Amino acid sequence: MTFIAQSRRLIVKIGSSLLVDDTSGQVHRKWLDSLCDDLAACRARGQEVIVVSSGAVAVGRRQLGLKPPLRLEEKQAAAATGQIRLAHAYQEALARHGITVAQVLLTLDDSEDRRRYINARNTLETLLRLGAVPVINENDTVATAELRFGDNDRLAARVAQMISADALVLFSDIDGLYTGDPRRDPEARFVPEVREMTPEIEAMAGDPGSAYGSGGMVTKLTAAKICLSAGCRMAITLGQSPHPLRAIEGGEQRATWFIPSAEPRTARKQWIFGSMRPVGALSVDEGACRALAMGRSLLPAGVVAVDGAFDKGDCVLVKGPGGRLLGRGLAAYGAEDARLIMGRKTTDIEAALGWRGRDELIHRDDLVMDA
Repeated sequence: MTFIAQSRRLIVKIGSSLLVDDTSGQVHRKWLDSLCDDLAACRARGQEVIVVSSGAVAVGRRQLGLKPPLRLEEKQAAAATGQIRLAHAYQEALARHGITVAQVLLTLDDSEDRRRYINARNTLETLLRLGAVPVINENDTVATAELRFGDNDRLAARVAQMISADALVLFSDIDGLYTGDPRRDPEARFVPEVREMTPEIEAMAGDPGSAYGSGGMVTKLTAAKICLSAGCRMAITLGQSPHPLRAIEGGEQRATWFIPSAEPRTARKQWIFGSMRPVGALSVDEGACRALAMGRSLLPAGVVAVDGAFDKGDCVLVKGPGGRLLGRGLAAYGAEDARLIMGRKTTDIEAALGWRGRDELIHRDDLVMDA
């Protein structure tokens, strides 16, 4: 499968059943080592890798002697205990390859609140730039029943959307999407590729109350919807075998691939252009106009005026001399700070604000130019 090798930025999602022994609560270290060997191979050829991992509650509840079903506060306590052991397992497995691990815990608010979304995205981008492998889990220690992703398939898809990932691989206990539940329907056929989420495809997930529908395929198709809209390829495949990523890439393990019509950056810019209402404007000089036309980011030095009251992460218009509309993008600073740094060199930002921020007022990945 060349989809994996072609991905500049790859996300792998691992479920509890793959990672944790159901009886002892211990991490399957040999399997984890084999997966981390695969991740290290991806890193060695220049790819950026993120892991979205379940398992903290499964590990922690046994350490605390808790038996299911768990109350919310018990689940939170189990997550707090298990997360340490889980992070340590990843750290040891990747340290064999000289790779640094970073633990990142997210809640639903982090993907829906604009400021927290931008902060989480910046953190992940920085970790990847510095060569670390972020290991992400839902923050079960503070999440409530109302503020939860509810499943790490959807969490992984939100992360893929957040950082413009090229591919997401969901390791599961089933090798892909079927026309029906293969455990009940002997006529169910394997679906190797999906390019559009039609009602017929959604119906293949089955009854949400069934084992096939609830635990699994319904949430995976929800994740696929998010990925398709974000321009990210997504695979559903088995994960039990050693070196699962290598097995897919080598064609030894089949998978259902969901193929979007646009690349991640194109999809992100379509979202900025079509879904976000501008709440302010930045006016720029001729030098900045030329730089933007060449595909560069908007730096404070080229900004001559800041209009409106906007926050970091809000959509703003970009205007050239005479008020000519050039494009729109997501501001890296709120209006008040933007006014303090406009016209200044990037080396002067810290002196103007009293703290060190980003070099760009709008990064080129967050900027959509008018045709």
